Amino acid sequence: MLLKICRSLLRQENGLRILTCYGEGGGVKQAFYGIFVRKERWGLSWRGRLGAVTFILLAGLLTVLEIHPFLAVTHREDTKILVVEGWVHQFVIDAAVKEFKAGHYDRVYVTGGPVIGTGGYSNDYNTEASVGADLLRAAGIPDKSLQMVPSRVWNRNRTYYSAVALRDWFSRHNLQVHSMNVVTEESHARRTWLLFSEAFGNDVKVGIISIPNPDYDTSHWWRYSDGVRDTTDEALAYVYAKFFFWPKK
Repeated sequence: MLLKICRSLLRQENGLRILTCYGEGGGVKQAFYGIFVRKERWGLSWRGRLGAVTFILLAGLLTVLEIHPFLAVTHREDTKILVVEGWVHQFVIDAAVKEFKAGHYDRVYVTGGPVIGTGGYSNDYNTEASVGADLLRAAGIPDKSLQMVPSRVWNRNRTYYSAVALRDWFSRHNLQVHSMNVVTEESHARRTWLLFSEAFGNDVKVGIISIPNPDYDTSHWWRYSDGVRDTTDEALAYVYAKFFFWPKK
């Protein structure tokens, strides 16, 4: 135990009397009857500060270069079932049609909840699943291969509950599904993959196909306002989905 040697020094400094106590070796000082304490501490030198700044800059650069490829992941499964998120833009619709024809899929399922801005669910045809199905039909997917599966959830965790709606649809129709590929837009892919896997569990292999946005160069996304908005929004949304979202099965 540190032996403290205290001594009272009554001295006039700016009209105040100060009690100063010194620890062993004088390393700890107290003033104003112990209200204030002065101690020796370790701090960064200029070399330490330079090293810390360099590390932060390198970590930031690595994040900028790697975050978009991480989010815009593609990992196909060997399957006959293709799933398309109904809210996607036309360039994803066109890519989904090519994927359907090249991959020799048997069936295309379109997911999605009520159209944003309509105030919630009114009927199945006022959903993104219905809108997406119409776009796919117009782009060349035959009716016999197309099935819309709407969700009624519109105000929270729409991707997850779209996957739940598809899972429940399979169950109601007694379809044993063991694998699927989901088509979606670029940086949304990682989150879609995570949430569909959460909804279907370990018994179903979920693949993901990310379609890049043709409006900007995704390898230099930080140079474009759309790229910055898409990437930062999806990065934050993925962190939430990964660490702060506990879905009810």
